[in-house]
Amino acid sequence: MIVAFGVVSLAAARLLSPQRPFSSKLKSYECGADPVGDAWVQFPVGFYLVALVFIVFDALAVFLFPWVLTLRTLGAWGLGAMLIFLAILSLGWAYAYRERILEWQ
Repeated sequence: MIVAFGVVSLAAARLLSPQRPFSSKLKSYECGADPVGDAWVQFPVGFYLVALVFIVFDALAVFLFPWVLTLRTLGAWGLGAMLIFLAILSLGWAYAYRERILEWQ
């Protein structure tokens, strides 16, 4: 049944899709501006490191808000689990601070 759904979906997409795409669709960028320069530009490593630190603290926000809302029902076990979670995240913060990741040059 699922294989038939996949085959029918692909066949319908093939039949309903435009056969002659617009000339703008054939360009590498669809925003209307012609690309300038080389596409293989190296970014500084600092961009990636800041993104990784952002992901760490984004995870903190995702788990901290629901925890605050259910703190009364979780009791001491919930408090201890969140303290362990915060300790692990603080290790990530300490590493970022020690390696001077957040200092922009």
